[in-house]
Amino acid sequence: MAAKIKKGDKVVLLAGRDKGRSGEVIKVMPDENRALVRGLNMVRRHQRQTASQEGGIISKEAPVDLSNLAIADPKDGKASRVGFKILEDGRKVRFAKRSGDLIDA
Repeated sequence: MAAKIKKGDKVVLLAGRDKGRSGEVIKVMPDENRALVRGLNMVRRHQRQTASQEGGIISKEAPVDLSNLAIADPKDGKASRVGFKILEDGRKVRFAKRSGDLIDA
């Protein structure tokens, strides 16, 4: 099955502490049905000091379930569902069902 959300997509969070906020997908983990979104679902972790990095309390993104994410519509940035269609040249592309605009330009 084709992925509805991919790395680099602009998404809107539908549920949770950051509901309504948007960000860019950093990483998608399809086996776990989760994704990391830049600036959303931030958690604070205690980090041990190593030779390559310093220690302390750091903030980083925690994974978000894919069911709680929606693609941001290219026209107005609001949450939209994703559809697929085949173009005349044979390419399969994603489009926002809200406005009909192509996501994969």
